Amino acid sequence: MTNSAARLAGRREWTAFTVLLLPLLLVSMDVSVLYFAVPAITRELDPTATQQLWIFDSYAFALAGLLITMGSLGDRIGRRKLLLTGAAAFGLASVGAAYATSAEMLIAARVLLGIGGATLMPSTLGLVRNLFQDDGQRSRAIGIWSGAMAGGIALGSVMSGLILNHFWWGSVFLINVPAMLLLLVLVPVLVPEFKDPAPGRFDLLSVPLSMAAVLPVVYGLKEIAADGFEPLPLGCLAAGLLFGLLFVRRQLTRRDAMISRDLFRGRGFAAGVAFNSISAFAMMGSAYFTTQYLQSVLGMGTLEAALWGLAPSVAVGAAAPTATAMGQRFGRPVVIAAGFVIAAAGFLLLALTGTDSLWPLLAGAAVLASGIVTVMALVSDMALASAPAEKAGSAASVLETGSEFGGALGMALLGSLGTAVYRADLADAQPAVRETLGGATAVAHQLGGPAGETVLAAAREAFVHGMHAASYGATALLLAAAVVAVTRVRRTEAARAARDAVALAH
Repeated sequence: MTNSAARLAGRREWTAFTVLLLPLLLVSMDVSVLYFAVPAITRELDPTATQQLWIFDSYAFALAGLLITMGSLGDRIGRRKLLLTGAAAFGLASVGAAYATSAEMLIAARVLLGIGGATLMPSTLGLVRNLFQDDGQRSRAIGIWSGAMAGGIALGSVMSGLILNHFWWGSVFLINVPAMLLLLVLVPVLVPEFKDPAPGRFDLLSVPLSMAAVLPVVYGLKEIAADGFEPLPLGCLAAGLLFGLLFVRRQLTRRDAMISRDLFRGRGFAAGVAFNSISAFAMMGSAYFTTQYLQSVLGMGTLEAALWGLAPSVAVGAAAPTATAMGQRFGRPVVIAAGFVIAAAGFLLLALTGTDSLWPLLAGAAVLASGIVTVMALVSDMALASAPAEKAGSAASVLETGSEFGGALGMALLGSLGTAVYRADLADAQPAVRETLGGATAVAHQLGGPAGETVLAAAREAFVHGMHAASYGATALLLAAAVVAVTRVRRTEAARAARDAVALAH
């Protein structure tokens, strides 16, 4: 169907879209909702250090590992059906997490939340692709979707901090329950079912293969960001890449592949996934430094840092819808490239910060986030528009898995670059100071007086120097991406225009 023949969405579709934003906000908020609950959880459940890490990470790992599987499953059984199933599971798991009586029970509930989240994210984006057939309306909807996803992560930590001022730690999970109940009531009324009419058999062996490809890589990248290039995370990366090759080979040789080859026949899909991953690389890589800067360099408490961290979200809220309007007026290649350049300018602002530069940091983060969300909104639309409508769930899952990889890679590579500079600057300091800024802060507090202040000042200078180095590296990557976007996306758009012209002629 060409765009000229596409039916414009009306009030019913936009209302359905508003309802679909609910699970998106909650799934993205759950990434950060535990930030303020850790002290209370530690007092109540007494988790070991390893259990505490898994309370945080089990959600993200389950989410990342099952996105591809759930996107493919939604195409086969119906995206609305999978969304409703995931909403019920997410609500029940939220209750289980809220009333967990042990660390093991909380970890299990977080895994179930991740599984539920993996059903919700590709289902919502796939349904958006199906609800809006007109190019302009779909672009606006996906722009709003991108802004809501980015804003939800920032909102999660603040929301949890405000709730925990009045209620017990489990209450941060109970906010999911009324929203999921509302979803279960409204979605069957407002959202029609969409699925692939001829999906083929579901390839069960590809499920563990996809998880074996995704999980070790995400885990390895997270560990590299935290501890550097140690043997275990490098081994995980190697194992994940090996299973990834096996997974790709299976997808290329099966007619009922979990990731259909038809997705990559649309010239904009692969480029959209790649640019989206670069965007996530920049967003999460910058967050690695800005969150530590607010707390460890400026010395803010966690809630105060989270509230200041919300400031860039105001710019994000305006950037996504503006990006889609600009894309329709000036063309996607120019606006995508401009988004990358704006994000690069944000990193350059971060490179100008000193050890007492709150407003330059917030300005840099706002500019950076605005550029990144501009790119994400347009490339997500480009990727989904180029994919067959019956494969929208699979397309959305590949897009989001690319974001998970890009985000983990950004934290690992930019974090490692910053850490290398930090350690080089403090080469003569004692090991605890040289290891991390957090360790240096602890040593400074133990020393106290002028000696402690000297240690802390040196550590903060070294951290900011590391952030500058990472910012310059990210700037170079984003400027290169801008050049590629102008050339690659312009060719894709020209090919698409030619295809539409042929379709209209017939």
